[in-house]
Amino acid sequence: MFVGMGAARVRDLFKQAQEKAPCIVFIDEIDTIGKSRTAGVSGSNDEREQTLNQLLTEMDGFDADKGVVILAATNRPETLDKALLRPGRFDRRIPVELPDLKGREEILKVHARGVKIEDNVDFNAIARATPGASGADLANIINEAALRAVKFGRKKVTQSDLEESVEVVIAGYQRKNAVLSPRDKLKVAYHEVGHALVAAMQDHSAPVHKITIIPRTSGALGYTLQVEETEQVLMTKEQALDKITVYMGGRAAEEIIFNSITSGASNDIEQATKIARAMVTRYGMSGYFDMMALETVNNPYLGGDTSLLVSAETASKIDEEVLEIIKTCHQKAIKILEENKEKLHEITKYLYEKETITGEEFMAILNGKETA
Repeated sequence: MFVGMGAARVRDLFKQAQEKAPCIVFIDEIDTIGKSRTAGVSGSNDEREQTLNQLLTEMDGFDADKGVVILAATNRPETLDKALLRPGRFDRRIPVELPDLKGREEILKVHARGVKIEDNVDFNAIARATPGASGADLANIINEAALRAVKFGRKKVTQSDLEESVEVVIAGYQRKNAVLSPRDKLKVAYHEVGHALVAAMQDHSAPVHKITIIPRTSGALGYTLQVEETEQVLMTKEQALDKITVYMGGRAAEEIIFNSITSGASNDIEQATKIARAMVTRYGMSGYFDMMALETVNNPYLGGDTSLLVSAETASKIDEEVLEIIKTCHQKAIKILEENKEKLHEITKYLYEKETITGEEFMAILNGKETA
């Protein structure tokens, strides 16, 4: 509405900064004014461009000894104007990655300060169960745990509250009013035990932490939670193949027991295909394509969407390679479950009755020990 206001505000900002020196100027979401300047339709110089030009001019007029530090943040570094990133301006880039295991544990402790929590709560166990969680996710987990404690009339948050809140963030709330027919419930039980059994019988799979067949608000009718014992930074080819095989375990159990298939494996299929495609196009884990890059990640900070850089013939060959990986893993899952059919029946019967079992109970039945 007011032409030139953006540039005037930038001038005013830097004038204030010089008056208040030493100080820090922090510009959040700098991509709103710092986007790359393109010619546009008619080469017109719009308001945003004027603001950016003024910012560049002001930053040039700064000496290192003025005592003013300028910081900026963005999720879209690839869209920023090159002039903004040259030496003397924003020349130092500090990527803020998702927190690691130790980081997640410390973030949980920070957010737990304002909440009454039992002394025996193990934050490390919660941190291990939340790989890839951001600070906001972890704050939400503490908040959900506090709400659950209040709901059950407790004065302090317990370990079970935190564990349930992890599941709420991952899979949604329990749908108490969801009624499954006995046959559907049995199918879901076999499906989930199929995942767990395949995971337990492989060398490179994360240990099973919990299996449940209680429907969730996310649409999941049940799920199997696996928790890595240590933080995983790299993924080997063996681990990737074992992950895909675990995803195939649910459908494989349905095929073996009921000799038919359901729509319940849709998310498993999606996740397995995503890993198999990444193995071929980005990780160089394909025999045919060797170490050729076929796909690029457009923005690792926002969603990580990718685009293929190949001809139609190569895209067709990629599909063949992905299909081969999935078929091999599917057959492996069927073989594992055929060999452990008795355990599949035994664990499913136990899960069907209890609806939720822990990793310890699962392993006890698998190893032939009595469960309470």
